[in-house]
Amino acid sequence: MGAITPLGNSLPEFWQALIEGRSGVALATRYDITDFPYVLAAEVRGFDPRDYMDARAARRMARFAQFAVAAAAEALRDSGLNLDQVDRTRIAVNVGTSLGGTAETEEQTLSFMAKGRKRVDAFYMPTFIYNMASCQVAIQHGLHGPTTTPVLACATGTYAIGEAARTVHRGDALVALCGGTDAGVTALNAMAFGVIGAIAPPGDDPARAVRPFDARRQGTAGGEGCGILVLEQLDHALARGARIYAELAGFGATEDAFHLTAPAPGGEYAALAISRAIEDAGLIPEDVDHISAHGTGTQLNDAAETVAIKRALGAHAYRVTVSGIKSMLGHTAGAAGALAAIGCVQSIVTGMVPPTMGYEVPDPACDLDYVPGQARRQDVRVALANAFGFGGQNAVVLFQRYEDNR
Repeated sequence: MGAITPLGNSLPEFWQALIEGRSGVALATRYDITDFPYVLAAEVRGFDPRDYMDARAARRMARFAQFAVAAAAEALRDSGLNLDQVDRTRIAVNVGTSLGGTAETEEQTLSFMAKGRKRVDAFYMPTFIYNMASCQVAIQHGLHGPTTTPVLACATGTYAIGEAARTVHRGDALVALCGGTDAGVTALNAMAFGVIGAIAPPGDDPARAVRPFDARRQGTAGGEGCGILVLEQLDHALARGARIYAELAGFGATEDAFHLTAPAPGGEYAALAISRAIEDAGLIPEDVDHISAHGTGTQLNDAAETVAIKRALGAHAYRVTVSGIKSMLGHTAGAAGALAAIGCVQSIVTGMVPPTMGYEVPDPACDLDYVPGQARRQDVRVALANAFGFGGQNAVVLFQRYEDNR
């Protein structure tokens, strides 16, 4: 696994910050917040693409693609894969994005108009388009298997992981690099999310302004980052003596078909995605120990997700821990589901579940165990990562502890 996040630019840094309850949400620095109404952001800090690629390659990539290349490099190192000993035509790449190169598009549009519509950067086209994160990962490592780019708003990273697993199950690949990436912290995007009521006010403490499931929740903060996982066919992993973190055992996806931004009342189809992930794994609701929630910190989303969890798990929902990591990460858009998935795997491996920070005032509509305030030690055998995107797109992946039953 590999991670570039507002909490740190490596998997160990990301996980340690999550468990300690540290926040990456702060006043934005990537755009001018003077006299601007939406000032919160969760930015990746201290990231230098030249630490992961040569300067020439970095100049030809949008920031979202740079993140993907960096996180993929860490994930490959972490996997121990020797690419010279693997058929590179059997290595897939499936890295999704929700916003793509919107920052670069804004910059180029302003430049284009300022120059009398007579000039645009020669590398603009092959940098901003959404598939370039996947393609750049493939190019950097000479990977020739199927390369795809799902775009499902906030459910993007989760769906990318689920579809990559299916690619491996079908035998189209032995190995898949998958996840999500986004770098859309811009004034325009902040305004776009703000006018629909999705951005929280900073309050007295910007680091604690995002409060998933808390009665005082008022929204999220735009974020950026990337999470990449290496999935591998079991026999292939065993043959090379790979360390196996966990088994990706289930995937479910549905569509609300209700509204462009609001979740469907009653959570029927979000619950169905959860149920299908559990069924895909051959499990029952009572097997689930932990959920990394979508938990945006908005009034409608958090209440609807709570209903969906209860609808899918029944009475067992009250015995499951539910972590809202966006309280620390903000909303990293296409990366959110992938980072939640990494968190689930780490919970299985370490026996720790991250806290939901800022959860202090209970809401009768949100009445589950949200691990308030500090991480908790818990034996996690089965964990779900939820993601629910604009347009009603729902995706859920299920990880379980790997048991060598040979």
